[in-house]
Formats: sequence, C-alpha cells, structure tokens
Amino acid sequence: MSNLTESGSIMKQKHVERWTSQFSEQMTVRLDKRTKLEEMGQPGGAYKNHLKPDTTFKNIFDRYGALEKDAIGQTPDFKVAGRVLMVRDFGKAAFLTCDDGTQRFQLYVKKDITSEVGFAQYKLLDYGDIVWASGDVFKTMKGELSLNVKDFSIISKSTRPLPEKFHGLTDPELRYRMRYVDLAMNPEVRETLRKRSEIVRYIREYFYKLDFLEVETPMMHSVAGGAAAKPFKTHHNALDMALSMRIAPELHLKRLIVGGFNKVFEMNRCFRNEGLSLKHNPEFTSIEFYWAYANFEDLIQLTEDLISGLGRDVLKKETIMFGDKEINLKGPYARMTMREAVAKHTSSTATQVMDASHLRNLLKESEIDPKTIKNAGWGKLLTLCFEEFAEKHLIQPTFITEYPTEVSPLSRRNDSNPDFVDRFEFFMNGWEIGNAFSELNNPTDQLDRFAEQAMAKEAGDEEASDVDYDYVRALEYGMPPTAGQGIGIDRLVMVLTDSATIRDVILFPLLKKEDFGQESEA
Repeated sequence: MSNLTESGSIMKQKHVERWTSQFSEQMTVRLDKRTKLEEMGQPGGAYKNHLKPDTTFKNIFDRYGALEKDAIGQTPDFKVAGRVLMVRDFGKAAFLTCDDGTQRFQLYVKKDITSEVGFAQYKLLDYGDIVWASGDVFKTMKGELSLNVKDFSIISKSTRPLPEKFHGLTDPELRYRMRYVDLAMNPEVRETLRKRSEIVRYIREYFYKLDFLEVETPMMHSVAGGAAAKPFKTHHNALDMALSMRIAPELHLKRLIVGGFNKVFEMNRCFRNEGLSLKHNPEFTSIEFYWAYANFEDLIQLTEDLISGLGRDVLKKETIMFGDKEINLKGPYARMTMREAVAKHTSSTATQVMDASHLRNLLKESEIDPKTIKNAGWGKLLTLCFEEFAEKHLIQPTFITEYPTEVSPLSRRNDSNPDFVDRFEFFMNGWEIGNAFSELNNPTDQLDRFAEQAMAKEAGDEEASDVDYDYVRALEYGMPPTAGQGIGIDRLVMVLTDSATIRDVILFPLLKKEDFGQESEA
C-alpha cells in the first residue's frame, strides 16, 4: 500500500470512528436489526428499491373514509409505503400508524394474515422505519380506517431514533437545523411549507395570465445595486474579479425593458449581509416585476388584485388571523401618504412633519444610532419616523405613498413636487410586504442619484449603492415609462400562514455552523 493510500485509509477510519463513537445503545440495537434484515437474503436487504406504492393514504381515506364499517365491503388490494410513527404491538398482531407525506394511516399486521416473510420483517421493525405493505381496506371496531396487511417489508431502516413519539421535535433550534426530522414528525410544518408552494405557484400563474415573461438574471454582480443593502462578497478566480451576491435583480430586469421586453418578472433568490430576526434571513426569495407603459398607480391596482386573489383562490377565505389579529384580504385597501402616517401615529400636525428639527426631536428617544439622526436630511428623518412610529400599526393591507426622493434613488420624481417620488410600499401586519414605484428613466437624473449614493457610501453608509455606469448607459438608449415592484415572498407567506418567524416558512434557514465533534442524538 502506498503512503498516500495508507494515509487516506487511516483518515477514513478516523472519520468513521469519530461518527460511530457517539452511537447510543438504542442505535446499536437498530444496527443489529439491520444486519438481520440483510441476512434474510431479500434484494436490497434493509434498503430495498423495487417495492413501490400504487396509491396514497389520502386517496384511500378520500375513497373509503366516510363509509360505514359494513358499507366498505371487499376492496382491492392496495400497495402503500410510509414512515412508521407509532407501533402498538400485541404479540401476534400489531397496529402501525404510518405517514406517507399525504396523511397518517393505520396498518394492521397479523401473523395468520400477513405473509410469513412479511411478519418476520415486522418483528425487526423500529419506530421511524419506512415500510411497504399491501392489503385490503377495512374499518376496526372503533371505526378507524385501516389496511389489512397481507404482505409487508421494511424498505429503509431508520438506524437513528426519531424524537419521542408523543412530543416530537420541540426544540426550535433543532427543528430548523434538522428540518428533515421536523418535517417527518410535524404534519403542520409540512402543510405550511406546502402552502408556500401553492402561493408561489399562484403568483407565477397570475403573471403568466397577464402576459409577463419569466426571466432569469445573474446572481453574481460586479456592481451591487437595486436596493439599499450590504452585499455578500465573493471572488471569481479565473477572471480575478471581485463580485457581489445579488441584493436585488432590479437593474438587470430594467435593462430587459430597454431591450424591448415590455413585461418581465423573476422569482428570485437574493442575498443581503444583514442580521437575523423574526422577519429577516440573509438568503431570501422575492418576486420582482416590471411593466412598460405603466405607472405606480397601475401597480396599486395589480397588488390589491393579486393579494385578494391569494385569499380567495389559495386560502379560500377573505379574512385571515395572524395571532389574535384579524386581517381582511378582500379590499379595497387603505391608502395614505408617509407624512399622513407619521402625523397620525406621532400626534404631529401636517406642518410639524415637514420640520426636520421636530422629526429629529421625535427620534431622540429611539434606539436609532444618534449619528444617523444627526446627519440625516429631512427625507431620511421622515422615513425613520415612519419606520419607528407608524409602520407597526399598519395591520390591515395598506399602501403608503409619497416617499421622499432622498431615500428613493431609483424612483421617478413626482411631476408636481420633485421632493417626492411616485412610489408606494405595501404593508400588512405591520410589515413591509412590497415596494413599488414609477421607474426613473432619465439617465442624467439617475447618474446624479448614483453619485449621491456613492458619496453616502464613502461617508460610511455600508448599504448605499455603487455607481452602475452600464445601467446609466442603458438608460441613455431610452427606457419607456415603466413601473416596477418587488414583493417579499417569505414575509408574505408568513402573514398568509400565521407563521411567527421567517424560519417557519423557509425549508432550510441559515443557522450557526454545527460542531459535529460534539454530536448528540436527536
């Protein structure tokens, strides 16, 4: 054996020993059962690949669940497969509660009914194993729909025990870290994430019906732009070029408008180097869409139609509950300017909210960095006051309009008052769900706004954008009047599914790296 091969063999053994050293006595017993399954000589041993279901538990329940015991009669033999989540053993017979991802269902295994090989395999069963069974359907004396098992096989041995069967995986950190166990144990978690898929599909189909073109734009950018956020940095070795992970697809999508695609959307993944919170994950999903020859007023109507449609067609209801708050999705939705919202929720007058000193005094008791307040202009101060005092009160669907130009570097100035832009943000449950505006298509104005952002970045604002000269060049070729919007999918799903944290609606949220050197049993 060469030194390299010998070294690799030693390293491999080291990893195996490191992992297996933490196996519990219960795991050792399960591994022994796995060996006995393999010694039975069946194809695949403890991990069979040739036994398949021909229906689901839900299909069986939908077909026979409502029938009385005596009305079921003789049924065909069905083939099913699922994970065993409960075993009630009576020696020569047993009831198994299984889950196949559609719902839970009961299997009845009995020595003089189940095949000899099948019953022998049942005797090597552990809670958590994935099994296959065939048999006919009946109802027990207690009226529980069950499968009378004629043949049975363990098709995937669970060598690591699932959490305690009656309480499941309850530790939040473990739930998100071991999402595979969370999904296996908690049908309600699967239902929330399945509902997310239905919401995303509805949104996609909504835009297809409006003749929007779905596109894909780069996820690595040489210039980070399209939003105020701190990007993740990376490096392309072959080109020796610094890159940023996408913080928003906006500028690339608007390049497509310049190129002649008049309606485009992207269901996109974005990355922002920010902290974690109940509403924030550094990797998130949003939809951005751009519509030539439309303005922000058109998008207000579109947004109300989309959100009310999600309630009507996906959730099948006009009102939803988030905690103890009732939210009406039907519409029409409320609308107010940012100044009106700040005045209402700070008991200020219309004149006072136009006074930078008054706004600065309102913010002095907040937890915002005093340097931010001291150096901010009126538009920034108004926005900070809105975020601090008004936003949390916007429980019902609400459009907030007339954002200051100072905080809207990509939005078109209002024709009547250039201190404001033609923009709205959409709120529900006190959260920003969407951001939309009539797009700035004047290249000279855009370059000036980029320059202001660059100055802010040099002054220490890590979320300010760089100057994207290529985008300015694109605008110089002419972009038609356009309206665009981004909607946060994760946050929208949170509201629609009554989920208290963004981690509940993301399959694999970002967590601190796990130390497997101190691995403990789930």
